[in-house]
Amino acid sequence: MLGKRLVPCLPLPRPAALMSQPAAKSEAPLVRPEWTGARRIVVKIGSALLAERDTGALKTEWLASLVADVAELAKQGKDVVLVSSGSIALGRHKLGLPKGPLELAQSQAAAAVGQISLAHAYQELAARSGLTVAQILLTLADTEQRRRYLNARHTIETLLGLKAIPVVNENDTVATAEIKYGDNDRLSARVAGMLSADCLVLLSDVDGLYTAPPNEDPSATHIPLVTEITPEIEAMAGDAGTELSKGGMKTKVEAGRIALGAGTNMVITTGKVLHPLRAISEGSKVTWFLAKQDPVTARKRWISGQLEPRGTLHIDQGAAAALLAGKSLLAAGVRRVDGTFERGDSVIIRSLDGRELGRGLTSYARADAERILGRKSSEIADILGFEGGPELIHRNDMALHRKSKH
Repeated sequence: MLGKRLVPCLPLPRPAALMSQPAAKSEAPLVRPEWTGARRIVVKIGSALLAERDTGALKTEWLASLVADVAELAKQGKDVVLVSSGSIALGRHKLGLPKGPLELAQSQAAAAVGQISLAHAYQELAARSGLTVAQILLTLADTEQRRRYLNARHTIETLLGLKAIPVVNENDTVATAEIKYGDNDRLSARVAGMLSADCLVLLSDVDGLYTAPPNEDPSATHIPLVTEITPEIEAMAGDAGTELSKGGMKTKVEAGRIALGAGTNMVITTGKVLHPLRAISEGSKVTWFLAKQDPVTARKRWISGQLEPRGTLHIDQGAAAALLAGKSLLAAGVRRVDGTFERGDSVIIRSLDGRELGRGLTSYARADAERILGRKSSEIADILGFEGGPELIHRNDMALHRKSKH
């Protein structure tokens, strides 16, 4: 069973260059509670792990072992989301494109072909383990623009609630920055933050962070634990990776910064073995990046302090009591709206006597919110002509100024 066997802490030598750096520690348990206790895990899979370097063919045996690991985690009640590269690497092989750097249009054409092959492979292998997979195509913009962010998050949350395994791909057929700069690692970190994941796994061609790129410096020392990303930590990362995988340790460290800021722990480990997720549970060599706060706290802090509110919802006493009990804000409890806001914008929540109770991301634009004020959730679809969900603000998208029971 994955995540069941605990391995005792083994002391590892600490490099002299890090003796004064509390952010990087050289002693850590090989299997940490951040892994065994994680309820929601995002796994990033790079192109170099999925495609053969010379032929571009899919590494079916390796992918089958990964899917088997995901099935085992799912049996333990964990939510798993895969962020998978590989569409360009697979597509260029099928199109007979030459080795070496591709022009942007060629990369996008290769992605269009490769996405079909990749999705089919995941579907076929998942079915063998009794899993249902779903393809989600995203770009960084989908995790940055609040309306698109909210739509994507609700879709993935719904899939997880239905016990499906979302497979997120970069939408390389239309995006440009992801192809040019290899933002796949950063995209996975943004997905992890968007979903309030407990753990982000970056499967790499190396087993973690070293004091220097180990393929260039034989004396490089492995760093098992990072608690803060300092300039010294950033300096340890090299540049780009292989031809198939444009990311490198540099983008993984940058992903770590995003993940830790969202309260998500991150682990970098080798994917060049069969059953790479099982290997984490069995004490394989890894590098952990540990967040100082949990995902819920980080998300609520972001909502309450970093977003400019676009409007105000004035709620009655019953709705205020429901919020303090950990409930979502329903249209039935809202009496008035102010401001101009769209779906996904930040709004202030006030009591009828003017006290600010908190802030949240609204599920409806002002025009629609006004039409459903005071109405039952069951009436919303008939009033608006579409089903937008029962909550004006979901409890996961809300940060109250007073402690709630949630």
